[in-house]
Amino acid sequence: MKCLVNAAGKGDRLVGKGDSKPLVSLLGLSLIARVILTCYKAGIDEFYIITGYNREKLEDFLARLSNDRNINITCIYNDEWEKENGLSVLKAKDLLNENFILTMSDHIYEPDILKRLMDEPIEDDEVVLAVDYNTNSNSLVDADDVTKVLIDDEYITGIGKDITEYNAYDTGIFLCTPAIFGAIERNITENSDTTLSGGIRTLAAEGKAKGFDIKDGFWIDVDDEEALLKAEKRLVEGLIKPTDGPVSRFINRPVSAKITKCLLKFDITPNQISLLSFLLSLLGAALFFLGNYIALAVGAILTQLSSIVDGCDGEIARLKFKESDYGGWFDSVLDRYADAFLLFGLTIYVLKTGGELPTLIIGFLAIIGSFMNSYTADKYDGLMRRMIRFGKKRFRIGRDVRMFIIFIGALLNQAFGVLVIIALLTNIENIRRIIVCYKKREL
Repeated sequence: MKCLVNAAGKGDRLVGKGDSKPLVSLLGLSLIARVILTCYKAGIDEFYIITGYNREKLEDFLARLSNDRNINITCIYNDEWEKENGLSVLKAKDLLNENFILTMSDHIYEPDILKRLMDEPIEDDEVVLAVDYNTNSNSLVDADDVTKVLIDDEYITGIGKDITEYNAYDTGIFLCTPAIFGAIERNITENSDTTLSGGIRTLAAEGKAKGFDIKDGFWIDVDDEEALLKAEKRLVEGLIKPTDGPVSRFINRPVSAKITKCLLKFDITPNQISLLSFLLSLLGAALFFLGNYIALAVGAILTQLSSIVDGCDGEIARLKFKESDYGGWFDSVLDRYADAFLLFGLTIYVLKTGGELPTLIIGFLAIIGSFMNSYTADKYDGLMRRMIRFGKKRFRIGRDVRMFIIFIGALLNQAFGVLVIIALLTNIENIRRIIVCYKKREL
């Protein structure tokens, strides 16, 4: 499906952040890049961008984005960009003769909204607008500035910023047929109204405009600096994954998110972060081998730092839309090597400080339990996601817990105790996962 993005306006309320609103940065990506990559992730493969104010700078950026990400982007210049947004939409009339998505360059939302909207049934002469019914609870919306919508039995009966009776907000995301162009033109002729909302009102009067409930989906109109900060906060909060363990969720993520926000300022890749995390673990393990407490304590700190940094690669990948199967696999491989070196290092430390043969056995059980804990994670995490959808509680012991145990235990100079706890915890957890997955195999 094709997508039309309106990026023609000036955006006076964000001028303090840059001289081109679509190019204002939000966590390492410009607003328009974030919109395009969100749509691309949702399955859209061809983009038409309406440019206007500061067009040269914007079009140069879009050309680079198209080349870097291998995305088909066509720019359409609106020489009337200072007028209402309906005229910007009309500039694409001759290029879009099939159903398409229409969105704005400053509206940020999650890809799932778009995926569901594209699956919505639509007649040849209709338009479907994604709407937010949470008019009393969505703190991300500026109620004084947002376009309001009145919907009756899924059909739009009113739309505008100044209407007093409404039950939904306009998210700025549309599933359109080419009928939208004729509606805008008719509204201009009949009412001298050049707004997009005016065109929707024309279709609504004909019973051809419907609302699509985004439910609790995330969206925000980044129209000023306050909204920019809200969007940043919400995107960072969204970095928490359903499968995060307790240490990741409550200890690591708050720290890794701050590190990630700093790293986003640099041209650094997720795989480079994975490698950095691995090297920190390797250095920590090397210190364990030295067999003295000072080295053990420093190694413990490096281990926990590695665990925190290990979350940054995925965070950067998600925020910059650079997730890949290879990246996930590469990170997993390095984690397994790091786990082995760290636990082997602790085993050597215990042997150097008076440990005997049982230490080797416990060390082996800790290493194999750790490996199997990671091996069983894929199926177990898949089950967890399905259980969460059914509203059931989740329980997970993973790498974050293991690394934290190493950190605390090594600081307390209880290396042998760490090996015993990890050996017991991981192997018991693996058995528990087998039982849980067997019992819940029908989900």
